[in-house]
Amino acid sequence: MTTGRTLVLSVDRDDDIGWKAKIKSPVVGRQECLKAADTLALADPEDSDVNAIFSAVKIYDELIAKGEEAVVAVIAGNHLHMIEGDRKIAATLDDVIAETEPSSCILVSDGAEDEYVVPIIQSRLPVASIRRVIVNQMPNLEGTYYILKKLLDDPKISRVVFVPLGLAMLLYASAFILGYPGTATIVVIGVIGMYLLYKGFGLDEFIHGSINALRASMSRGKFSFVTYSTTIVLGVIGFAIGFFTVLKYYTSDSSMGVLLYVMSFMYGAIIWLIVAGLVTSVGVIVDVYINERENLAKVIVFPFFVFAIGLILYGASIYILAVSSVPEFPVKPTDAGMYIMYSTLFGLACAIVGVIIQYVIAKRQAVQQKEAIIENI
Repeated sequence: MTTGRTLVLSVDRDDDIGWKAKIKSPVVGRQECLKAADTLALADPEDSDVNAIFSAVKIYDELIAKGEEAVVAVIAGNHLHMIEGDRKIAATLDDVIAETEPSSCILVSDGAEDEYVVPIIQSRLPVASIRRVIVNQMPNLEGTYYILKKLLDDPKISRVVFVPLGLAMLLYASAFILGYPGTATIVVIGVIGMYLLYKGFGLDEFIHGSINALRASMSRGKFSFVTYSTTIVLGVIGFAIGFFTVLKYYTSDSSMGVLLYVMSFMYGAIIWLIVAGLVTSVGVIVDVYINERENLAKVIVFPFFVFAIGLILYGASIYILAVSSVPEFPVKPTDAGMYIMYSTLFGLACAIVGVIIQYVIAKRQAVQQKEAIIENI
């Protein structure tokens, strides 16, 4: 037999007894707890807290029947604000402990959510046992509901789930309103696919880093703030034109599938993206030249590589679209080979020039550093 007084405690973390039954917490004593349970049951017969309170009273009766000293109580939190509710539970528990003077506690819970208050109770009173009350017909309903609710309430998870679904629905409805019902599915699948690639390749982290760099350049008064801002505008224009190019060259009987749409997007957007990359590179080079001239060799190659890669992708998109006999495409299949050949040659030449310039600057900086060391000696 347990010595001392045992507190049989039912915790209503979301304050259903106050919100629905208009009962003020704490409720102490067998008759008062039964009255609270009856009132809550009449207000909402489906509320699981009703079962928890009745279970607490049952455990209290069993302890009394064994000759142990016990007291039963119900405390509640806050229906709208969990943090304030937990603070209220802590303060209310202090009052109950001061009134009943228990030596241990048996916690009666109606689900995983109420068990979040276990550390609060343990900081004030030893918890001898936890009794979880579950409806027999659906033993996992409460736990599953709470897990899903917590996941969807998490801003990180809700953005991943709700943003693509909401955007897809909005685009689907917009396509019907604009009179493109045939392309609605293509648009939705394409947007969701780009979003998945955006998350899968970690582009969100890249964009987040770019935004931080933009803030830093603005706060420090760097020239790159202007170029970053211009790059964002050019990027948005490029993506918009690429999207409209996909719609322009879309054909339902095409055998190229996704590759054709990617190349159509690239054909429309690549020029703007190249310019955006060049603008950003110029801003970085100017800032490095002014503030960190010793690192100039590391960044001087950026615009050459951007132009080289963009030129090669542009030639590849023209070649694929031309040989696929896309309707109304301005380049003929017979001229497609010339485009891919010249774009590749000019792209490689541009990259080589960038590497040579980088080598020359790095070598000159090394010589200057050596001369500076000799002068200091």
